[in-house]
Amino acid sequence: MELNIRSSIIGATLAAALVAIFSFKAPSAPEAYTWRQFSTIESVVPGGMGRSRMIISDQADQTIEKDLLNFYSLTGINFKNVANNDRLIVDNINTWTAEGWELTNVTTGVQSNDNNGIFITRYLFRKPA
Repeated sequence: MELNIRSSIIGATLAAALVAIFSFKAPSAPEAYTWRQFSTIESVVPGGMGRSRMIISDQADQTIEKDLLNFYSLTGINFKNVANNDRLIVDNINTWTAEGWELTNVTTGVQSNDNNGIFITRYLFRKPA
């Protein structure tokens, strides 16, 4: 009987020691990331007179501009242009995610007055360094 009590105490002590060892492990350092962003500026100037672009800063801090189509043409809003821009943006996102980048944040903004305006969207990505 005394042997069973002694074995139980030793087992409980060993279990408590293991819990303490694994519970008080030093926190690991936060993971470092490389960040990358691209922005889209889409014009809502009537008559197709605005300029719309995708602006990308590559790894060497060189700026790459890709043309996007304006939301408006001479006849009003051009939904084919909107769909085309969406396709180009999603293609860029798909390319970056295939390269291991994770989309972490999308921020939008609008600036407009009576007849002119822009939509700006920023896409922020990260990748473990």
